Amino acid sequence: MKSTILVDSSLPVQIWNTARQLDNVPVISTSTLIPAGARAVVIAPHPGDEVVTCGGLLQLLATLGHPLQLISITDGSASHPGSNLWSEKRLSVFRPQESVEALRRLGLPMHSLKWIRGGFTDNGLAERELQLTHFIARYLRPGDVVFTTWSEDGIIDHDTVGRATAKAALMVGASFNEVPVWAWHWPARDQGLIPWHRARKLRLDTWTVARKCHATHAYASQLDGEPEIGIAPKLPRAILTRMRQPYEIVFV
Repeated sequence: MKSTILVDSSLPVQIWNTARQLDNVPVISTSTLIPAGARAVVIAPHPGDEVVTCGGLLQLLATLGHPLQLISITDGSASHPGSNLWSEKRLSVFRPQESVEALRRLGLPMHSLKWIRGGFTDNGLAERELQLTHFIARYLRPGDVVFTTWSEDGIIDHDTVGRATAKAALMVGASFNEVPVWAWHWPARDQGLIPWHRARKLRLDTWTVARKCHATHAYASQLDGEPEIGIAPKLPRAILTRMRQPYEIVFV
C-alpha cells in the first residue's frame, strides 16, 4: 500500500510532496536498523535536529528500552544574529531548556538518558571539522548504530556534521546512517540528486507522529522569525507540515 503524501497546494512544489520515489522506498524495521544489543547514537548539529530527523525513531527506541546516546553538537545560540528578542545570551539558556522539554514530550527517560553537549558554535562547524571528527569519535564505540544529518543536506553545519560523523564511525567501527532534513525541501527538479538506492522507510503510527510534532513545537524560539531584520522562521511551515508524514527516511 502506498504511503499518504500530504500536499498543501499553498506550499511550493518540493521533493517531499511530489517525488514518486517516496512511495517505493523499502520499509525497514527498528530491529533490522538497530540489531539487538547495539546502542543507537543520534547526533544533532543544532537543538531540534534530533526531533526533526529521528523523533519517531527515538520514541520507538525508548519504548523498547533500547540503549541510546544523544550528542548535541551546538547549543544553537547563534540562530538569530542581530536579534534583540532572541539574543545569543538568551538563546544559550533558552534553547537547552527547549531541548529538554522536546525530549520529555517524546517520552524519553530523561533521568537515565546519556546526553552529551558538545558546546561547539553553530554556523562555524566547517572550520572545525577535524576537531569535530575527533570529538564525535571519543563518544562512539564499535557496534554502535549512528544517525545524523546527511552530508549533502545543503546546510553547512548539517553537511559538516554528516562528514565528520562518517569519518568518526569509520575510525571506531560503528555503523553509519544519514537522515536528510532540508534536502526534502529542494525543488522537485532536484529529486534525482537524492540517493534513493540507500533510502529506507521507518513507519510510524499516528500517536508517534503526533508526539513528534508536539515535541517540535517545544522549540518556540525557532517557530517565529523576525521579518523586520530579515530572519525567517528556522522551523518553517513546510517542515512542520512534512513532519506529519507517517514515516521517517534513513539513508543506510
